[in-house]
Amino acid sequence: MASLEVRRSPPRSWRQLEVRSPRRDKYSVLLPTYNERENLPLIVWLLVKSFSESGINYEIIIIDDGSPDGTRDVAEQLEKIYGSDRILLKPREKKLGLGTAYIHGMKHATGNYIIIMDADLSHHPKFIPEFIRKQKEGNFDIVSGTRYKGNGGVYGWDLKRKIISRGANFLTQILLRPGASDLTGSFRLYRKEVLEKLIEKCVSKGYVFQMEMIVRARQLNYTIGEVPISFVDRVYGESKLGGNEIVSFLKGLLTLFATT
Repeated sequence: MASLEVRRSPPRSWRQLEVRSPRRDKYSVLLPTYNERENLPLIVWLLVKSFSESGINYEIIIIDDGSPDGTRDVAEQLEKIYGSDRILLKPREKKLGLGTAYIHGMKHATGNYIIIMDADLSHHPKFIPEFIRKQKEGNFDIVSGTRYKGNGGVYGWDLKRKIISRGANFLTQILLRPGASDLTGSFRLYRKEVLEKLIEKCVSKGYVFQMEMIVRARQLNYTIGEVPISFVDRVYGESKLGGNEIVSFLKGLLTLFATT
């Protein structure tokens, strides 16, 4: 007697998941670097660990601007260790600005979401899953890490640096009314098409660039969610914030106030 082969249908919940699930999201992390030889292996390891444990589809794009300390050599080794499908090195010959670094990185990004963050360990990747949850919950165009809301904070700064940061944020809130609590931060998640549009609109350089991104987002009616983060001062290397950057910030702030 011929045996009958019984083929069981998957549980109903499985079938519902197959129908309802959209294509899998992918997150492209843009890491602009300049003299981050010591920090880069650590931040990459933390990113890979966070994404892998959370089951998130990702890639990390390193944009090195001709670092003289050998950061590019370290990035090349990381690309070999983790694979070129996860780590992509897209260097430039010299420092050309943060905005152009993002543009350069996005040309190679295959994700539909972009994460920007510092490579100096001041932004911990453990917050990224919270960014993603926040974005899904509110369907936000942008999710920004904030040091000035909820249990967010800053660690490792001296009093002078804290006063400068708080003062800068206070001025921007008064003059620009951006609808976000932390304008000068640079740890954010964007829909890729939103970031492309904002960079197209922005004209600022340096530290003012991040601030203008949020101001332009408000103008274009993009939605912004916030996640409290702990910002930790860099362990290796020197801060790139100096007197020239502070003067440039003030000039940029006044320009934005006059033009937005």
